[in-house]
Amino acid sequence: MTSPYASRRAALARQIGPDGIAIVPTAPERPRNRDTDFLYRHDSYFYYLTGFTEPNAWLVLTGDGRSTLFCAPKDLEREIWDGYRLGPDAAPGTLGVDEAFSVDQLGSRLPRMLENKAVVWYPFATHAGLETRIDGWLQQVRARVRFGALCPEQQRDLCGLLDEMRLVKDAHELDIMRRASAISARAHIRAMQTSARMLRAGEDVREYHLDAELLHEFRRGGSQYPAYGSIVAAGANACVLHYRADAAPVRAGELVLIDAGCELDGYASDITRTFPADGRFTGPQRALYDLVLASQDAAVAATKAGNRFNDPHDATVKVLAQGLLDLGLLDANKVGSVQDVIDNRSYFQFYMHRTGHWLGMDVHDCGSYVEPTQVGEVSERRDPLSGELIKNRPSRILKPGMVLTIEPGLYVRPAEGVPAEFHHIGIRIEDDAVVTATGCELITRGVPVHGDEIEALMRG
Repeated sequence: MTSPYASRRAALARQIGPDGIAIVPTAPERPRNRDTDFLYRHDSYFYYLTGFTEPNAWLVLTGDGRSTLFCAPKDLEREIWDGYRLGPDAAPGTLGVDEAFSVDQLGSRLPRMLENKAVVWYPFATHAGLETRIDGWLQQVRARVRFGALCPEQQRDLCGLLDEMRLVKDAHELDIMRRASAISARAHIRAMQTSARMLRAGEDVREYHLDAELLHEFRRGGSQYPAYGSIVAAGANACVLHYRADAAPVRAGELVLIDAGCELDGYASDITRTFPADGRFTGPQRALYDLVLASQDAAVAATKAGNRFNDPHDATVKVLAQGLLDLGLLDANKVGSVQDVIDNRSYFQFYMHRTGHWLGMDVHDCGSYVEPTQVGEVSERRDPLSGELIKNRPSRILKPGMVLTIEPGLYVRPAEGVPAEFHHIGIRIEDDAVVTATGCELITRGVPVHGDEIEALMRG
């Protein structure tokens, strides 16, 4: 049975053409301090094509489908310190590549591999110094033109081809993402219940206590690490969009916003839940929470094949705009009708981000948000808030297998005309959605989302 990695390499080879050659490095190790590195994480493009997680490795793919891996050689002394290495001898049988060499041979072999190719493909602007290295190899090819060698005349960005491939997930990828989502859902449940239990016991609860519960469940479920820095924001901190889990107290009567997800076998999950720290919403909290949830329901209904990527956001904004007027956070005498709120972006005071993003190997995954078949259809508009002239292009048409987040929110800071009972309330609800032919599959609903269900869960 052909591995998904081999199938992807074959598909990419067909796209780069018979005279093309693609060069894909993995990520470097990065120093944390002095002689200690950060926990290593591979490059997503490289892993997508190889399934190989070791550092110091390169993939070279030619248009005839031949794949060559350069990797760290076996070194029994270093393996005592740093761990097992696959090595070039075992790589073809394990990874399905055609041949493999020590990475020490990269500089000597690459120029010969580039000879007589027409186009060299590599990911632009993703690896510092990569362009310079490729220029050096090409200079060596040019030095052999007197011997009949031809030098590639074109350099093209490999990201565009790989982004399109990665945008639609295959069954192998979706299986991993569902498992990652299940682990993350259990982590959110654990954090919710811990918050209520500790407060009922009269214990001092800090944001880092809940962060610790997330990390415990991630690793307990087999996840390698968090997909991004977890946000655990208590009280007014929830109004800071990219707040990080810190030492602020978690108090009864306030909300806690947790935006956290694990990474499993190279794929991210991304969940946000907002819950009452002690397990019971106040009236104003519940009113805002139900409004955000209603806006998410509208976005979910708009997420299906054939619709546009922007459709869920537009559906969210319409519900939020009406709700902000109904609850008195916006004064109709000042901002006008619902359509006026939308057109003038009056809602931006309380909702300042988009409703979703692509999700996959990276938490903000690759892939164009513009429909490729309509790139040339450009219109202009002036932003009513910034005055900036913005060029609009038709947004992406959704297809089955695409995965995106659906994450509306409201963030209420004290301001003139804003009712005091809503001050310092920040709410976001986020789920991961797989686009299907008839709608979408929410793969993160292992953790409750309805207010009554959250309260019931936290009583347990």
